Amino acid sequence: MPHLPRPPLSAARISDETHRVTTFELFFDLVFVFAFTQVTEFMVHEHSFLGVLQGMVILVLLWWSWAPFSWLANQAHADEGLMRFGLSVVMVAVFMAALAIPEAFNDLDGGLHGPLVLALMYAAVRVLHLLLYVYAAGNDQPLRRQIAKLTVVAVLGAALVITGALLGGTAQTWFWLAGMVLDTTITFLISRHGNWRIHSAVHWTERYGLVVILALGESIVAIGVGASQVPVSVPVLAGAAAGICLSIGLWWLYFDVTAIAAEHRFAALRGTARSSAAVEAYTYLHLPLVAGIILAALGVEEALAHVEKNKPLGQLGSFALFAGPALYVLSSTAFWRRMGGRWKKWRLGTGALLLVLLAVRPPLTSLAALVLVAVVIAVLVGLESVRYAGARGRIRGMNAAGSAE
Repeated sequence: MPHLPRPPLSAARISDETHRVTTFELFFDLVFVFAFTQVTEFMVHEHSFLGVLQGMVILVLLWWSWAPFSWLANQAHADEGLMRFGLSVVMVAVFMAALAIPEAFNDLDGGLHGPLVLALMYAAVRVLHLLLYVYAAGNDQPLRRQIAKLTVVAVLGAALVITGALLGGTAQTWFWLAGMVLDTTITFLISRHGNWRIHSAVHWTERYGLVVILALGESIVAIGVGASQVPVSVPVLAGAAAGICLSIGLWWLYFDVTAIAAEHRFAALRGTARSSAAVEAYTYLHLPLVAGIILAALGVEEALAHVEKNKPLGQLGSFALFAGPALYVLSSTAFWRRMGGRWKKWRLGTGALLLVLLAVRPPLTSLAALVLVAVVIAVLVGLESVRYAGARGRIRGMNAAGSAE
């Protein structure tokens, strides 16, 4: 294998089409596993619809602490030199932010001011990302101009988050919500046709597949947390099995075919067409995918915590249990609409069915509701596997052939 020349120590090593996800990036993501778990536990503790809204705001804040680094790591190798050092500092900041999540909206007596700690760590992460991106951009002036635009938006969003933390109370929720809405909306407008670079399609799609895995890992943790709150029994074991089957179904819907087919289509794109798809299909449409998993995890944990009471699942638990998978399947078909050019009709129907069940709220026990949702997702998986068996075989065959090469 020929020896590839290394760049000077003062420059980042720019990626190319052969770049893959590094072990350091996998290590970097581990702090977000903990952070996602903290979001679910925050919503469980708050146990209110306001708490769910606040939990989703925190999740968006975490998303904007993760997604920008998917772009950065595609621009330059994240496991070398200054990039590795910078991302290590970011890991520390994200972990500190995650520790403050239980106090995100209600500061506890003693210690530091929890909301402000979270806000300042978020701001630090955004600043570090921008500084590292300028370094990784090198002499690419169009990319540097794009980063300058993003800087203005990031500063405004972080300022609103810090202001909200200082104000506290109801104002904090609205300031944080406004900060995230402003950041996501303006970033989308300036980025979807911007001068961003996606050097490696496989690195990019792997990166977003991994964040879905992280969220699914949190759903597994939620099953264990919910089941551990009550003695082991037949209903608890049955509920845990249903929860695991639900997580498997959600994994299947994304990774069995959709992610593979989307990767092939994404790899065929070039230039602004690729960066536009990266913004819309991945950076933005993967956020509701992850949010759906986190909501489903909340619903599963709520169901398992009350599985032996033989009573209907509460209003909040029902909302999370039915709305989470509905958001997930609807987001997955929107993702495929962007990448594949058509809607997945079975998924649209399943999402609509789950929303109808949420609205009707049939008088089911916690266990029955959990089993019902798991069965609905399992039926969707079965229908798609049978209906699209030929296409599935071709797509997975192409992927196996590519891996062998």
